[in-house]
Amino acid sequence: VPTVHLYSQARGKLRYDDALAAFLPDTCRQAVRCAGAMAGVFKLGDCLAGGGAAGTEAALAAGFGEGQAPKTPPVDDIDETADKGPVVLPGIKPLGHGAKHFIDFQNDVTAADVHLAGREGYVSVEHLKRYTTTGMGTDQGKTSNLNAMAIMAEIRDAQIPEVGHTTYRPPYTPITFGAVAGQNVDHLFDPVRKTPMHPWHEANGALYEDVGQWKRPWYFPKGRETLREAVARECKAARDSVGILDATTLGKIDIQGPDAAEFLNMVYTNAWLKLGVGRCRYGLMLNEHGMIFDDGVTTRLDDNHFHMTTTTGGAARVLNWLEEWLQTEWPEKKVYCTSVTEQWAVATITGPNSRKLLAELTDIDLDPESFPFMSMKTGTVAGVPARVYRISFTGDVAYEINVPSRFGLGVWEELMAHGQKYDICPYGTETMHVLRAEKGFIIVGQDTDGTATPYDVGMDWIVSEKKPDFLGKRSLARPDTAREGRKQLVGLLPEDEDFVLPEGAQIVETENAKPPVKMIGHVTSSYWSPNVGRSFAMAMVFDGRNRHGETLYVPQMDGRVVKAAVTEPVFFDKDGSRTHA
Repeated sequence: VPTVHLYSQARGKLRYDDALAAFLPDTCRQAVRCAGAMAGVFKLGDCLAGGGAAGTEAALAAGFGEGQAPKTPPVDDIDETADKGPVVLPGIKPLGHGAKHFIDFQNDVTAADVHLAGREGYVSVEHLKRYTTTGMGTDQGKTSNLNAMAIMAEIRDAQIPEVGHTTYRPPYTPITFGAVAGQNVDHLFDPVRKTPMHPWHEANGALYEDVGQWKRPWYFPKGRETLREAVARECKAARDSVGILDATTLGKIDIQGPDAAEFLNMVYTNAWLKLGVGRCRYGLMLNEHGMIFDDGVTTRLDDNHFHMTTTTGGAARVLNWLEEWLQTEWPEKKVYCTSVTEQWAVATITGPNSRKLLAELTDIDLDPESFPFMSMKTGTVAGVPARVYRISFTGDVAYEINVPSRFGLGVWEELMAHGQKYDICPYGTETMHVLRAEKGFIIVGQDTDGTATPYDVGMDWIVSEKKPDFLGKRSLARPDTAREGRKQLVGLLPEDEDFVLPEGAQIVETENAKPPVKMIGHVTSSYWSPNVGRSFAMAMVFDGRNRHGETLYVPQMDGRVVKAAVTEPVFFDKDGSRTHA
């Protein structure tokens, strides 16, 4: 019996062939071609010729070749056509009284079951299927359906085409129940994603942090270093010479189409229509309530082509968000979004010697005049085609080197080898967090919690006052969103310069108040930095910007209360001179 199930799942119609006593492909809505036994051809030579002809036609229709089919190789022409249609062999006893004629071997359906269905009135092929369960196994009737239809046709005194056939459902190839029911257990519950540079990290003693299913290097301890000691070393090296970070896990979305710039102008709070080709811009997304949703840098690659980056943990959420608006609210916009996170491996180098290091490996002109901050150039790095973005999450001179994933490990190793003369230092997510916090850069989801607006985190500058509209704009004018005294992002300097405040710790106004105590904020990020020379923190505090210079109190689990001074949330290179060096 020809296996027509995949063809049927492509919405193809079937016709019955009396000579073969089988259903064969007829017409289909999709661009498919059938050959071989599926098309009712059983001689090997005819199968090969039909396959060659079908492939040639498909290639020609797709714009390839000249329509000349390859020559069919000589084969033994054995005819494997079935001799006759379905037959119920006679038994010693009547059907259903001891003689079993199995027609469905998965569900133990017999010819007697089909006759019982007929006597009960289940003569429709779809009713027959459900009454007897024939064809409902994982083979979807590949071994049973035609036999059941033939028996029902005999019962109804009709032809098989009149009985018809059932709908064949996926999967086309049978799978085990374990593959279906067991997909969310043990290590399959949360798939592990690794970057192309993971073997190097593994070989060099990285300890990992799970971020958005990715195994990201947390820090690279040397010898018996503690977390704090290793991070201090990495932070110092990144500021004094050059540090290197595996940033492959950043979400990357390729956005194309004639309406792409207009679309970005709606999903970001700032202006995008006039961004030049090869230029980058930091963007902030809001949800409908005006609260910070995600952020990242987007680059214009061509007039109608953009490369968007998102937070590692927010990549899928952002893509779904973009697609939701394109498919439900603005279907007329010609914009096409494609996730390319896994397509590009990214090595970020930062620090005063990063330009010298990259110059040894690239044909790109790195002169600050021709390659300024927030711009992108294409060229080669270590002989590999690359996109190099001059953007920075550390506040220092930095380059994000994007290469096709298969070259990621090789380029990383070249950077490490050439960087030895500069004492290059690989660093992980913990150091990345310290470096960005030194500059007061937020992490969405850590320094924001779904209740923070751009104004709350001191980012008024990124909200366009000239654009007529963008997602979340209306909500920014709501009385509660615009009121004074909301929680605002501030810096904290603990009185004990060596003490690191616990993240999430609550903040109060008085030192020895008796419970219940009014909480006025909480610590969002907290670190010790060798570059700042002390501990520092970022926090969301009610009316925070009007409290600069005040002393607040952070109660600890052991009962003591830590004093902390409220400051601006920028602790290093406050004038930004290192970024543009």
